[in-house]
Amino acid sequence: MLTRRRFAVTALAAAALTLPSQARAEEPPPGTGVGQCDLFTCVEAEAPGKPGASKPGSGGTEQTGNSSGKAPSYKTCTYKLADPQPPAGSLDWEGHKPGDGAVYEKKCMFDGNDQFTVTTMVWAADPPAAVAVDPTVLAQQAVDKMLLRGPEIGITPKPGGKGIVGMPVYLWTETGAETYGPNVASASAGGITVTATAKVSRIVWTMGDGKTVTCTTAGTPYKAEYGKKPSPDCGHRYTAPSSTSPSGKWHVTATSTWSIDWQVAGAGANGQLTEVRDSAVDITVAEVQVLNN
Repeated sequence: MLTRRRFAVTALAAAALTLPSQARAEEPPPGTGVGQCDLFTCVEAEAPGKPGASKPGSGGTEQTGNSSGKAPSYKTCTYKLADPQPPAGSLDWEGHKPGDGAVYEKKCMFDGNDQFTVTTMVWAADPPAAVAVDPTVLAQQAVDKMLLRGPEIGITPKPGGKGIVGMPVYLWTETGAETYGPNVASASAGGITVTATAKVSRIVWTMGDGKTVTCTTAGTPYKAEYGKKPSPDCGHRYTAPSSTSPSGKWHVTATSTWSIDWQVAGAGANGQLTEVRDSAVDITVAEVQVLNN
């Protein structure tokens, strides 16, 4: 069983970077206010399945609230002055006349996927001044590209087997990029690139008997030669059989905290994000006399 939860972004350095201006003959593109835009590129967040209606030049981007509990999607939009401008009466003017603002070609790439783009024509009253791209938005885009899983649980006794009350229980996870890290991804927009690196900083094991075990390592896989020795870094001992629980098994949940460091290439700005992932198994632990019957 795997579940996914997201914690809020915490910026540890500059909240935004001002992008270098780019010389062009045409007018600069519209701003969106809510989105983080420079003269030619915009990064916007939208509620899943409910894209906001971009109204450049009208004072902001109208965005639908996200009540689904899902993470927002992101789109990177590039604006270019339409050349030639549409003729008078074209729907692209949105009821305005030539000379009243301008019409721009808006091309959007969703969640960094250049295979899925949408091009539309939009009208704007006034071109904006250059603003900043928030690197935390790109950092979250980079994280969204990663596949971060809950622990790939290793435990003694194994699910389907039987353990004994009082015997050492070993707890561990496989240490792949998706289950323990490091996991690395990057995202770019408006001339800057943010690279994020995710690693598991701790795993909290909820053992089902009211006890928890916090491990700052991946744990040690059990080997037969260890015998009755306890785990050197991540273990537990049950003092009661699982038959005392309503289900007859101990429900063990392992919760990984992914600590994610991000940095802007060549700029020194950096920060951190946190993600949490869960996995669970059920195990059976019996009294010695039960095993001897």
